Amino acid sequence: MSRQIIHTDAAPAAIGPYSQAVRIDNTVYLSGQIPLDPATMELVSDDVAAQARQVFKNLAAVCDAAGGSLSKIARVGIYLTDLSRFADVNAVMAEFFAAPYPARSTIEVSALPRGAQVEVDAIMVLD
Repeated sequence: MSRQIIHTDAAPAAIGPYSQAVRIDNTVYLSGQIPLDPATMELVSDDVAAQARQVFKNLAAVCDAAGGSLSKIARVGIYLTDLSRFADVNAVMAEFFAAPYPARSTIEVSALPRGAQVEVDAIMVLD
């Protein structure tokens, strides 16, 4: 079993004791991304759709650094502070993914780091 730490400056730096992603053999475990601008490390907006777009951009950057892309993602976990905003986040996800879609869970949480409204983690499988 090989273990490789994935890091890119094109996504926000880790804000705790974790890696942006870890690759083990052909599976990449992507840590949760919140809607931080990688250059400023600030939230991009108060709008949940804009936050979701930034989250998927951040995930795409980490996927790229690991040698993959969003199309290689097998599972997505979405965490929302307000599940009534699910339709907004779902519509943004449809901008970034095409059929066949990854497996997904969506969970409402009481709070997220930095006051974010959405966080997404994922598992990617490379060829």
